[in-house]
Amino acid sequence: MAPAPDPSRRGAGDTTGRTVVFRDVRPFGAARPVDLTVVDGLISDRAAPPGAEVVDGGGRIALPTLVDAHIHPDKTTWGGPWESRRAAHSLEEFAAQDAELFRRQHRSVAERAYGLMAHAVSRGTRAMRAHADVAPAYGPAGVEGLAQARERLRHALDVQIVAFPQHGVVRAPGTARLLTDAARSGAVDLIGGIDPAGFDGAPEAQLDLVFDLADRYGVGLDLHLHERGAQGLTSLRRILDRTRALALHGRVTVSHVFCLAGLSDAELAAVAADLRELDVALTTVAPSGSLVLPIAALTGHGVRVGLGSDGVRDSWSPFGDADMLHRAHQLGRVRDDRLDAELTACYLTGAHGGADVLGLPRADLSPGSPADFLLVHGECVPQIVVDLPARDLVVRGGRVVARDGALV
Repeated sequence: MAPAPDPSRRGAGDTTGRTVVFRDVRPFGAARPVDLTVVDGLISDRAAPPGAEVVDGGGRIALPTLVDAHIHPDKTTWGGPWESRRAAHSLEEFAAQDAELFRRQHRSVAERAYGLMAHAVSRGTRAMRAHADVAPAYGPAGVEGLAQARERLRHALDVQIVAFPQHGVVRAPGTARLLTDAARSGAVDLIGGIDPAGFDGAPEAQLDLVFDLADRYGVGLDLHLHERGAQGLTSLRRILDRTRALALHGRVTVSHVFCLAGLSDAELAAVAADLRELDVALTTVAPSGSLVLPIAALTGHGVRVGLGSDGVRDSWSPFGDADMLHRAHQLGRVRDDRLDAELTACYLTGAHGGADVLGLPRADLSPGSPADFLLVHGECVPQIVVDLPARDLVVRGGRVVARDGALV
């Protein structure tokens, strides 16, 4: 599995010996309310001792908090003035605009990222995999800024940091050294990559480098793959071959993977068999009906699939809000989901699918699971996915970390 966040960053000891009862809540929209007892940060099936702290749930629905499996907080302008964007038609043009926007910012990466990540917590996110651009245009600023934001939110949010070569590995001289420094120093949890053939133009060189770093320094890999059709499938095969050769089972994720959309059932099954064998995880940001991953088919074959926000109000797009309930809603919209089971599956992809990708235990409200949940007014899970109600309480390890849309 991918490296889970370091427990020392979570303030895990804060819940030791503490019992809290969340009274009158409806797990997953159950018809009859129950009391959820939390002991040492975990859901318990034991009776609460006299004098335990009590939080009134008021009949609200309790749902697992969500996991953002793919987000770029370092790029965001969240909380700042409006940025007018210019047309861009290629990865090169978008990457150049990233650098221009970075130079114009008066706020540091740490400040901007913290604002967005805190907002995500207030909307019910418990963990995220955060990609930080690593290129000569930025130096280590992105990685360092995300690390500072992560530290400020350690009580409420697990964060895995990816050193992401947005400008390419080979086409941007100096990037390889920055990636090596990030992996060697322990500053990041994973090393990234981007379209080794279609963008970098050097698939063997890029993949040899990043896989060598993962093998040498014990970090994971999370590789952007936007390439489509035969080119994308060839790049994916190169990734799978290196994963097998270096025995990096469970430590590799491929994000976007547009080349899998539109495959026949037989073609998808063949690829999924290798993904399952090597325990390679996938993520999607549900960009459109034609590019979203076939999640149900992939998970049916035993492949881990998570959902993410991608960029939020950055040079690529004015849209996004790091609200994973909104992203689950978008997943349902682009797939034209209508049935209750389909809409519920959207939520669970954002909750359990993301946890699986990040190597975290599922917060499924069962005894022994992390007491990480949110409370909302609603009828049932499908209605919540469609209507997007306010998150009244967000709970992390049995502690209320956000109330009525704000951190506490």
